[in-house]
Amino acid sequence: MSAKVLMVQGCTSDAGKSTVVAALCRWLHRRGVAVAPFKPQNMALNSAVTVDGGEIGRAQAVQAQAAGVAPHTDFNPVLLKPNSDTGAQVIVHGHPVGNMDAVGYHAYKQVAMDAVLASHARLVDTYEAVVVEGAGSPAEINLRDRDIANMGYAEAVDCPVLLVADIDRGGVFAHLVGTLALLSESERARVVGFAINRFRGDPALLQSGLEWLEQHTGKPVLGVLPYLHGLVLEAEDALPRESEPRSGARLRVVVPVLPRISNHTDLDALRLHPDVAVTFIGPGHAFPPCDLVVLPGSKSTRADLAWLRAQGWDEAILRHVRYGGRVLGICGGMQILGRTVHDPEGIEGPPGSSDGLGLLDLETTLAPTKQLRLVTGRLVSGDAAVSGYEIHCGVSVGPAMARPALWRDDGLPEGARSDDGRVVGTYLHGVFDHPEALAYWLGEAGLTASAPLDVMALREASLDRLADTIDAHMDVSMLVRLFGLGSC
Repeated sequence: MSAKVLMVQGCTSDAGKSTVVAALCRWLHRRGVAVAPFKPQNMALNSAVTVDGGEIGRAQAVQAQAAGVAPHTDFNPVLLKPNSDTGAQVIVHGHPVGNMDAVGYHAYKQVAMDAVLASHARLVDTYEAVVVEGAGSPAEINLRDRDIANMGYAEAVDCPVLLVADIDRGGVFAHLVGTLALLSESERARVVGFAINRFRGDPALLQSGLEWLEQHTGKPVLGVLPYLHGLVLEAEDALPRESEPRSGARLRVVVPVLPRISNHTDLDALRLHPDVAVTFIGPGHAFPPCDLVVLPGSKSTRADLAWLRAQGWDEAILRHVRYGGRVLGICGGMQILGRTVHDPEGIEGPPGSSDGLGLLDLETTLAPTKQLRLVTGRLVSGDAAVSGYEIHCGVSVGPAMARPALWRDDGLPEGARSDDGRVVGTYLHGVFDHPEALAYWLGEAGLTASAPLDVMALREASLDRLADTIDAHMDVSMLVRLFGLGSC
């Protein structure tokens, strides 16, 4: 088997590449095609655990769901997880190889490219189609040397490219024409057409521009995709674009946005619940009254803890607990709730120790080996089913661990609770995703008789909606030819 490969590149970051790839994966899957997603290099702090025991970008896990396959490390062979403004943890085939700054990683790119091509070769031998997502923009001329994320990969494997631009940002024709102008002749030749994303309004008003674009570039517009409100898809990295307050909400949740916040997709089920108002607070914001504080994951726990203190939010959280409020810490958030966080080997920054908030009687030591596992189990209180995954370097110990948050199906305890049960910590990402678990957490925070919500079912419906959009707004006959589908 040798798969047909199509790469989706974007004129800008957040042009919608991840969503278009997910849409094409679900569209192909519904047609009975064995399809896999692929992103050679991803930079993101939202990640997922794979069936082969590794770690990939969250967006590739979503795309795997769209394709009807289990997430695998070959779907994202190189993942960069920023731990400062100038450096990142480098993960290759699912496992960390070290922390590098930009210069160091540039020198490492040939090794990274070898990993990318090895994964590519396995995928094209296994699947009928591979839909590839680029990173950022292919027109970043300062990053052309040793590029593995965009045209460097496309040239190496000789695949066609679909170029996506976000019209909602404005300047869509300049983005497309300017991107083409900055490509080499061979790179321009492999662009088979354009997709214009997030269009609002009457398509007739765009027609003259589309005709000019096709005449000027000699490239067809394969589709104008509408702005789809209300999609329930886990974000690759950025916080949600749409976060409207709910005036009729009965439960108030506050989430401090830490500088290195990771896996904020844990909050999706809370954000989407009709009875819950989630407030993300950033630097300089006062800590509002609430029923529940959720401390999210962090890629740099000690640095984010220091930043939280600099905002005065440590005192606000302690005051919240004194007055009877509840706190849930997830992964790095649980570590922050403990007595101490130790990093003797400098795993996430300079070696040293930091005092935590002291709300859980535990201490955490960061270790070189990252713990990666898929987890199913049941919450200790309420006996609700729960499922998710763990991604952490920390090993937490202490009396609070004798009061676990849940029991895993393998019989082991997980997480910790305070004596009064008002403060809970867990390493489990996705702790709100199961409908039973969500209902339990909402009830514990004071929301009784809440409306049911199944975020997993909503994500499935959104993926089908994306595939419907491909059928309605893309040149399906061209896609059939690109993927060699014949009469499929």
